Amino acid sequence: MQRLLATTAAVFLTLPAFAQEARPPVPTAAPNATNQTPAFDGQTRAPQPPEATAFQVETVAEDLPKLWAMELLPDDRMLVTAKDGALHIIKDGAAGPAIEGVPDVVNEGQGGLLDVALGNDFAENGTIFFSFSEPREGGNGTALAKARLVEDGGTARLEDVETIFSQQPTYDGDKHFGSRIAVAPDDVIWLTVGERSDPEPRVQAQDLGSHFGKVIRITTDGEPAEGNPFADQDGARPEIWSLGHRNTQAATLGPDGQFWMIEHGPKGGDELNRPEAGKNYGWPEVTYGIEYSGKPVGEGITQRADTQQPLYYWDPVIAPSGMAFYEGDMFPALDGAILVGGLAAQAVVILHMDGDRVVHEERIPVEARVRDVKVGPDGAIYAVTEDNGGSSTILRITPEA
Repeated sequence: MQRLLATTAAVFLTLPAFAQEARPPVPTAAPNATNQTPAFDGQTRAPQPPEATAFQVETVAEDLPKLWAMELLPDDRMLVTAKDGALHIIKDGAAGPAIEGVPDVVNEGQGGLLDVALGNDFAENGTIFFSFSEPREGGNGTALAKARLVEDGGTARLEDVETIFSQQPTYDGDKHFGSRIAVAPDDVIWLTVGERSDPEPRVQAQDLGSHFGKVIRITTDGEPAEGNPFADQDGARPEIWSLGHRNTQAATLGPDGQFWMIEHGPKGGDELNRPEAGKNYGWPEVTYGIEYSGKPVGEGITQRADTQQPLYYWDPVIAPSGMAFYEGDMFPALDGAILVGGLAAQAVVILHMDGDRVVHEERIPVEARVRDVKVGPDGAIYAVTEDNGGSSTILRITPEA
């Protein structure tokens, strides 16, 4: 089941061969926050690279349930989460039956079955981790569970399912759950948790007694990880690594082992961050962008001495979801680049990096909302897309033939 999408690639293949200097930034609309200026050169609207990435796109699987995340299995199959609360294995272009044993989820608004990640011991015992909007008395919250994926006689099920983290407090809402999972080689679990969007709870992104708007760092048993900065502070949640985040749906570990993330901003203000222990990233007191109403966010402050600046930001937004560092042989020019799923951008956004600075930005348009992005063992780029009709497609992106 393969369908080449040649129409989008043509945009990138017409660059004159003599062009050696960086090209202008990706064309976008004017910024929403017209009175804001970046804190340093290159913090936004980086130029495109001198030579565009030539690519082609083929369909791996289509007419799938509305997916939220994808994990590549060692045998070339794919493990995916459907927002309605089902796990599926993708094989030969089709989704297998729903895997038994998934807990109930709140499939409302932005809630549902969210991210999935393989444990370091997956090959030995099938350990996986998955996040979901957990139904509770009085509302709901982001939760993280671990389980064993067991396959027997052509069917799959989850065994030993255990919820190892439940975001507190409970809130009765349907927005900004986060969440992405990154499993470090030392079995530390990184989890992003949204600030629940509404005016009252979102201020808790600044409250160490709340998990809202935080990066969470725990062990595979759900205990606070060693080295967490607030573990001994009275009234603070010991699982917290950093604070002042909005709604992070893109996160991954870099080649250097550090945790990177991109969070949804307001109207303008998507942010690339590499959160450091105990640091405050500002939301909702310090941010780029504006409210959806057009009013300033808070006092309209973009810089403050006690908060961290984003490494890069977008205005207008790309609406980031899913993130991976490129490591592979298919696209040598992308080595070390960050790949980001763009919901609003309807593209795989590519950030060419020099250390922690974005030096170039380019995009691979796919004419659909990109929910997740992964790099295969062969170096191909895989993107999960969704359409307004509620179905998803998995695409494979390779160099131009």
